[in-house]
Amino acid sequence: MSCFTLNDSQSDGENTKRELGERAYPIWLLINPKYPAVRHDIWRPVLDEIQDRVFRELHTRIDTSNIYIRSAVSDGGIVPNTLNWWGKEVAKEIEFYREIAHIHKPKMLISFGAFPFEFARRVYEVKPEKGPKAWSSSILKDEFENSMNNFDINKTNRIPLLRRVIATDKFIETSNFLSQTDRETYFQHVGSKIAEKIIANKDYLDIWIK
Repeated sequence: MSCFTLNDSQSDGENTKRELGERAYPIWLLINPKYPAVRHDIWRPVLDEIQDRVFRELHTRIDTSNIYIRSAVSDGGIVPNTLNWWGKEVAKEIEFYREIAHIHKPKMLISFGAFPFEFARRVYEVKPEKGPKAWSSSILKDEFENSMNNFDINKTNRIPLLRRVIATDKFIETSNFLSQTDRETYFQHVGSKIAEKIIANKDYLDIWIK
């Protein structure tokens, strides 16, 4: 577990509760504290697909024990749901995250859902600023494809994943619902895309089981 060495208003005890892994690890996960289950419901099946593709291609696996996982904010009660209602507490969180991201320069910053994606955009000062409601599941899908098409190992790649894969997400536009097969299609699609980038840049990522 990383310890805070920067000057900030957050105690080590507080951050022990909201971060896991090592900040020096090239892959970071950014989650909404209101929905911690994404680590198991979304990330786990995506990671399984990544590991499968990596093993088939490289005959090794990713050491995932030190993946850096952090809640965007400490309290789900301050998560904004409009464009303009981003309070001082959220601004401080963005500033702090920007500072540690600048120091450690992760290669992949994977977010889950609308708020963490917009939070990451503001960390990297992407304009125009938008409210979380601007990021529907279909738009996040497009942003994921953009992140893959523009992937650059020499910078931090912001990679958005869905927070949930259910009927209202309409990931498959020709269907009124998502069956289990459709859920698997989503996990396989994004997992294989991420795996392709990892495999292509294997020599630049210190993530392998030794």
